[in-house]
Amino acid sequence: MLLSVRSSMRFLKTAILFAIGAAAVSFAQNQANTAALTPQESRMATTIDANGAADRALLEQLVNINSGTMHLPGVVAVKDVLAPRLRTLGFHVRWVPMEAVTGRAGDLVAEHPCPSGTGHCGKRLLLIGHMDTVFEPSSTFQHYAPLDSAGKAATGPGVADMKGGLVIMLSALNAMKQAGALNTAEIQIVLSGDEERAGDPLEKARHDLIEAAKESDVALEFEPSLRADGQDTISIARRSSTMWHIEATGLSGHSSQIFSNQFGYGAIYELTRILDAFRTQLPEDGLTYNVGLVLGGSTAKMNADQTGGDATGKDNVIPPTAIAYGDLRTVSNEQTVRAQDKMRAIVAQHLPKTDAKISFIESYPAMAVTPAGRELLRQWSDASEALGLGPVTEGGPMTRGAGDISFVASYIPGLVGVGALGKGSHAEGETIFLDSLLSQGKRNAVLMERLSHQPSGH
Repeated sequence: MLLSVRSSMRFLKTAILFAIGAAAVSFAQNQANTAALTPQESRMATTIDANGAADRALLEQLVNINSGTMHLPGVVAVKDVLAPRLRTLGFHVRWVPMEAVTGRAGDLVAEHPCPSGTGHCGKRLLLIGHMDTVFEPSSTFQHYAPLDSAGKAATGPGVADMKGGLVIMLSALNAMKQAGALNTAEIQIVLSGDEERAGDPLEKARHDLIEAAKESDVALEFEPSLRADGQDTISIARRSSTMWHIEATGLSGHSSQIFSNQFGYGAIYELTRILDAFRTQLPEDGLTYNVGLVLGGSTAKMNADQTGGDATGKDNVIPPTAIAYGDLRTVSNEQTVRAQDKMRAIVAQHLPKTDAKISFIESYPAMAVTPAGRELLRQWSDASEALGLGPVTEGGPMTRGAGDISFVASYIPGLVGVGALGKGSHAEGETIFLDSLLSQGKRNAVLMERLSHQPSGH
């Protein structure tokens, strides 16, 4: 009996030691998967830390240049700050004016060819950004300002969306240059001047971006991202953006005859029917459809900018016209088609003696979640952990609007939100968390360096 107990104890001890050994192997494998920093990557991180003050000064300079979307001289002024810095880093830089083509500012395009020849520097990288903001010269929100004495946050027009991202892009590329990592990298950069209000026609306004994507393997979009409950996030999908316009008509007459067989329901009731049917019949996950502006009456006319208009009418006159503008956002292009088909069907079910038509203006396609995108997210988080910054979680497409990376999503996978971390984008008081200039710069530098050692798909 005693021998049996001793045998059992030896067996238990062996099992415990085996379990401990297995756990140690598993831990070592996990550590290997996150790939600790190489000496070159450590040098890049050190460079970014050393240049922190200069990066903040550059951010303040850029924010204090008003580059509202339709303020072309301001966008060009931002370009004039960025272009020489890119040339110093070894990029071939060109300005593509768009004023004569789309009535908007142009694109800043920069190319860093592989020193060993095209296709011999691993994955070809496309860096995406924009130089404009939503704050025009008439805005009261014009200047960069620190929010605390400790230097943790600052506010200003476009400070996060996305002048902070531009600074982070330059910081990461400079760190790669100083560490010799650009010697094995092939990178294209396309910075648009009108991202906040995409130019028209889109095929011309986004021509440079799309052509660059056709020659690339991975896209990194330097838009801002969020910090939720102390956790940094990044996205691998963006929703589409489509504008819709409804024109409803009806017969006009004395209000005492409303709903009669002769005069019917009038244009405003027809439009109301349609909008309420959208509310009740369209809902599905990931889909939103906002009504932004409604006009109706005896006359109704939208202004040229589609930001307002004029309407006339009387309480005792059946309104013959009504119009509505809104937008539609989807998580996939298939969802866009499905929603638009439903909306057309709803519009076609007219009330008596009325008519209505709906039209759609496509602005941005959707960027759907893909396995390749999830793999990029894993590599971004691995780089973050190797830097001692902790893991990064996925921010879903519902946390952000549309963006330029969606135009290239059908060609290559990408990451959304590798720029600054902050809050309040597009509103007065927009804020950047200044520590993200360092953390995001390091993550970008390490990820780009690692991607440059992975085989190109071309």
